[in-house]
Amino acid sequence: MEQMENITQPARAERTEIASLGEFGLIEHLTAGNTLKQETTKLGPGDDAAVLHYGEEKDLLLSTDLLLEGIHFDLSYVPLKHLGYKAAVVNFSDICAMNGIPAQLTVSVGISKRFSVEDMDELYAGIKLACKVYGVDLIGGDTSASLTGLTLCLTCTGNVEKDQAVLRSGAKVNDLICVSGNLGSAYMGLQLLEREKLIYQGQKDFQPDFAGKEYLLQRQLRPEARKDIVEKLAQKNIRPTSMIDISDGLSSDLMHICKQSKCGCRIYEDKLPIDYQTASLAEEMNMNLSTAALDGGEDYELLFTVPLELHDAIENWTDVRIVGYICAEQDGRKLITRDNTEIDIIAQGWKMA
Repeated sequence: MEQMENITQPARAERTEIASLGEFGLIEHLTAGNTLKQETTKLGPGDDAAVLHYGEEKDLLLSTDLLLEGIHFDLSYVPLKHLGYKAAVVNFSDICAMNGIPAQLTVSVGISKRFSVEDMDELYAGIKLACKVYGVDLIGGDTSASLTGLTLCLTCTGNVEKDQAVLRSGAKVNDLICVSGNLGSAYMGLQLLEREKLIYQGQKDFQPDFAGKEYLLQRQLRPEARKDIVEKLAQKNIRPTSMIDISDGLSSDLMHICKQSKCGCRIYEDKLPIDYQTASLAEEMNMNLSTAALDGGEDYELLFTVPLELHDAIENWTDVRIVGYICAEQDGRKLITRDNTEIDIIAQGWKMA
């Protein structure tokens, strides 16, 4: 074994704030220079999941997520059972985004003293339900005391046919940009919950007003991974050229594809798939509907590209919408608005407060 380098570093005169890099910049910074030494590692950092191959008919997919109370969820309005379900599905979605099927899950939990065994039963009831719905085995994990509330770390494995994993880096000029389901509803569900939380504070016997907006709550509290889209793609003999799940928002996740595929794009504002309840609440709250669809995130729909010749096959698919096309990198990455104006698409992503 090589001698470990001295981990004591000299004092530095400069300090780089994480906020100056942002989420995506920080990830690139931390993984820069990373080299893969194992022959079984086909793909490392930079996609929705790692790809491993052990000489069998299928490749192994591996993804992990960290969820922190106060950052990723607010227990004042998120039931523990829903949290467990969502935490599992978030991982399943990463596997689906690689054209794979989720198979096994591990769950590690950091727990503070304010939680009881019954609370953990509720959390795991949601996790177990998600595993049952998606046919995933819960195979282990770890627990630890926590001083800062509830922390969840989940790792999911999945399977994909050998060499059939779909990466973010395969989009080609003239490919169609496709989106499953609809966009912005999870974000508007969050806005609804936050609004009712503010109204609730300081009031006795408060009953939140969710009438007619149940779908938005479902999309925020209990999203679904689009395993069905992966299965239908296989049935239609369609292998996307690139794919990602929409967790950070369409604008951010499309930028991942464009950056790693070294291409540009055009998407059309009037083609964005938006549910009626999403549009209604955005109008009620005086919020920009397109911004919610582009930047809201947590939809966990699939964003993928396919060759132009598959236009008719996609156009006739009721749960998938063509929203634009891939162009040359030098042509930029633009949103074409309803009045036919081109504006730059800007990835939002996570920022350090």
